[in-house]
Amino acid sequence: MDLRHFFNKIKSEILQKQEEQKKDPKILETKSHWIKCPSCDSMMFFKEVENLNHVCPKCNFHMRIGANRRIELIADAGSFVEFDGDLHPTDPLEFVDKKSYQKRLEEALHKTGRTSSIVSGECTIDNIAVQLVVFDFAFLGGSLGSVEGEKIVRACNRALEKNQGVIIVSASGGARMQESTFSLMQMAKTSAALRKLDNAGLPFISILTDPTFGGVSASFAFLGDIIMAEPGALIGFAGARVIKQTIGKDLPDGFQKAEFLLEHGSIDMVTDRNEMKKTLHDLLKMFYRDVA
Repeated sequence: MDLRHFFNKIKSEILQKQEEQKKDPKILETKSHWIKCPSCDSMMFFKEVENLNHVCPKCNFHMRIGANRRIELIADAGSFVEFDGDLHPTDPLEFVDKKSYQKRLEEALHKTGRTSSIVSGECTIDNIAVQLVVFDFAFLGGSLGSVEGEKIVRACNRALEKNQGVIIVSASGGARMQESTFSLMQMAKTSAALRKLDNAGLPFISILTDPTFGGVSASFAFLGDIIMAEPGALIGFAGARVIKQTIGKDLPDGFQKAEFLLEHGSIDMVTDRNEMKKTLHDLLKMFYRDVA
């Protein structure tokens, strides 16, 4: 069975399972429990945190959320239309380390119900139409591979055709090692597509969430006309330990946190998750002055 048939088969099984879970009251009750904030160790009722969009009410720590939840928070209700959902990676290098690349893809598909670490589509934000690309860190650490790069390029092409802006929400460990140079090529490919967007005078807003690292931060994530980040998000190229070992010096506290990057001019703003949609709308109005 080739990868295409496998992905289609597993996606069908996952959709069927999700429908069964919706009808099972026991499944719906499983999230009714107490959780601990990773930052301040406060114990909180899950529903309380869920109602606050997974932001700790005690210390404002922004917990990681999935791509679907992210889309719900940004897009107008029912406006998001996904494109290129049928694209899936191949295994051109027949890569194997502790397990094969194909096996890792199968596991990621079972875990997330997706064939790639990106969800891309079109939506409106308070009635302003945009192309929206969202990373799902649960799929192989949100890594950037050939399919992810292609989805970003296609989103840019749709934006050019429809005279729209592009918003990319990054949550990634970087380029996908199992695709080697094919993965690294996506850095240039996506950057070139965004240059066309810039030449056309269309906006690109980059949103950095926890974490944004490697080839993603080294390419399109820092090419935005506006670069936003969530509070406390870890952002960088290499990890702190690698940097410390390389330069042989101690690093400032929190030097890869969003607030540190804002203070030193690397990003434009740090925006609370619950204010993200309103902020995006205000920014888009700046680019589209004829929008109410």
